[in-house]
Parts: sequence; structure tokens; C-alpha cells
Amino acid sequence: MFRSLRERNYRYYASGQVVSLTGTWMQRAAQDWLVLELSGGSPGALGVAVALQFLPTLLLTLWAGVVADRFDKRRLLVATQTALGICGLVLGLLDVTGLVRLWQVYVLCLVLGCFSAVDAPVRQSFVVEMVGPEHLTNAVALNSMTFNLARIVGPAISGVLITAIGTGWVFLANGVSSAAVVGGLLLMDPSALHRSNPPPKERGQLGAGLRYVRGRRDLIVVMVLVFCIGTFGMNFENSFAVIARNVFGRDADGYGLLITMLAVGTLTGAALAARRSGRSRPRMRVMLVGAAAFGVLEAAASLMPSYETFAAALIPVGLAVMTFTTSANATVQLAVEPTMRGRVMGLYMLLFLGGKPLGGLLSGWAAEAFGGRSPILLGGLASVAAAVVGAAMLVRRRQPGVVRSRRLG
Repeated sequence: MFRSLRERNYRYYASGQVVSLTGTWMQRAAQDWLVLELSGGSPGALGVAVALQFLPTLLLTLWAGVVADRFDKRRLLVATQTALGICGLVLGLLDVTGLVRLWQVYVLCLVLGCFSAVDAPVRQSFVVEMVGPEHLTNAVALNSMTFNLARIVGPAISGVLITAIGTGWVFLANGVSSAAVVGGLLLMDPSALHRSNPPPKERGQLGAGLRYVRGRRDLIVVMVLVFCIGTFGMNFENSFAVIARNVFGRDADGYGLLITMLAVGTLTGAALAARRSGRSRPRMRVMLVGAAAFGVLEAAASLMPSYETFAAALIPVGLAVMTFTTSANATVQLAVEPTMRGRVMGLYMLLFLGGKPLGGLLSGWAAEAFGGRSPILLGGLASVAAAVVGAAMLVRRRQPGVVRSRRLG
């Protein structure tokens, strides 16, 4: 289950990620709460903050994939992680000194989004360099476990700290936590990394990556699913803040508990994916079933009558969404040429995160127009529809072969 931890470089990376991601999730919960406080509880303002944080993904992630294929990923990650930590420190200082205003939070969301847009494809494509292709699926699952362990611990700590000492100190703690992942990257042995030769420096590398994906229907199906579910189905944080505060009348700790309950499910799903990784390669069928199950369970959760039942319903939602995301990520990385991995993962992260601005604005509008539960219900229905479309695309690809074989027989 933990085979990829045999690699020394990956152990350094994973250890730093546990600390840094916990701080990241603390900041995400505190940031959403701060925006609601500064805006008088406006879901629309929260949607704007989410949109600004993910808007740079639309502009930068594809080019970051080209950079990831061309340059040293470890050094790139040291730079981006340092910058992300500085953003947390600046927001924390503004908050604890009482100078913070809503427009400043918006600006820092945009700056944070710029560095995150570069960091994401570099970080995703760096995993295979640490562990090699044979342990990639296991490492992706363990990364998901780390991410979701932080999602459990971070918001819970954040909810308590917000109530006790305010949001500003949470931002400062996140800024300091970035030192852990930067330290892990600096301690790595570069000679032990499983690097491939970079593609030759020439014009049109971005276009070549897009043409590569366009010629692969299996990759297109994954990309379509990732975009639809990432945009419409996975706007959890801003939707949960609205549901906790405006639907159920809960404080920050109630919001943190909702994220924690979701993370219990996603951590369970990641652990199951890590166990499966030793038996077989990721399969498209598992990804499609995970996507459809997530949509059904999310829509059902939106109809829960009480805070307690809604929170409990988030556990199976988390398990299903993790089944989808781990299988999708590993499927893409193992299916592509090594020299294309950075560009393909750039497109993957663009579609996975780039729809967040649209999703954030739509969820804010839906919450104000139809009530706080509506973004969860509509996101679930959209995810089911995307899974059905993806399955139909794969069936259509296989059907001509079936017809031909019958004729030849």
C-alpha cells in the first residue's frame, strides 16, 4: 500500500506535503469565512473570490505545462511554493493588523491563483520523476491520501482557531507551513530522480501537445469528465460555507466540520485506490462509475433535511469523487509519452481547475437565486450527465470494430 515511500526523494516530498497542505486547507477555510464576514454573508462575494483565485488557471496552466517539460521541475516547485507561502503571510499581516479589506482579499486571491496555476502541472508531472512509472499509481493515491488527511485536519483546526483568535493567525500559520515542502524539495537527491530527456527547443510545442490529445479519444473522454465535474460538481468549499452559515445557521466550526466529513470519505477512497494500485493499472470503467456515483450521491446529499444528515451524506460523496479523481489522474499520466506528460497534465489541470471561476460564479448566483442547497444539487446532476456522455463516447469508439468483426465473420 505504501510502496512509493521506499523512494527517499518521495519520502521527503510527502513529509513536507503533510505539513504544507494542512496549512493550505486551514487558509482556504479561513479565507472563505473572512470573505463572508467582510461582505456581510454574500454568496456572490464568495463566488467572486473563488473565481479570482482560479481565473489565472485559464491563462497560465497550458504554458506552465510547456515549462514543466522543458525545465527542472524541482527548482520550479521551490520557487512556486515559496511564493505561495509569501501570499499567506501578506494576507495574515493585513488581517491581524486590522487593515484587511475585501478588495485586498480579492487581489491576493488573484496573485495566489497565478502561482498555483504554474505550480499545479509542474507538481503533477513531477510525481513520476520521484517514483518512476511502476509506482506512479500508488504515489498518486498516496498524494490523495495526504491531501485529504490535510483536508480533515486543516479545516477542523481552522474552525477552532477562527473562533478562538481570528482568521489572521490562520493565514500566518499557512505561510510558515510552506517551509516544510520547500525544505523537502531542497533535501532531495537530484541524481536519483527518474528524468526523461526534455523535448528539443522549438516553436509550436504547445500546439503539438494539444494535437496529441486531440488524436486520443480516451484522453478526450477523461478531459471532458474532468472539466464538467471540476467545474460544476466540486465547488465544495464555497457551497459548504453558504450552507453552513445561511441554511443551517452554523458558525465557522460547523463549516469546518462539513469539509472534514467530506474529507473522511475522500481519505477512505484514496486508501482504497492505494490498495488497488498493486493489482492492476487504472481502468476507464472505474473512472466512469466513480463519476456517475459521485453525481448521484452529491444530488442526494443536497436533499438532506438537517445539518447532521447532510454532514453524514458527505462521506460517501467523498469516497466516490476520490475514486474518480485518482483513476483519472493515473490513467492520463500512464497513457502519455514521457516527453508530452507536462503539456498533457497542463491541459488536465487547466480543465480540472480552470472551470472554477465559472463554477464559483454560477454557484454563487444559484445560491442567491434558488437557495444555498441548489449548487450541490445542480452540480450532482451535471456530473451524472457528464459520466453518461463519456461512456457513450467510448461505446461509439468501440462499435465500428464490433460491426466490422461481424461482417468479417
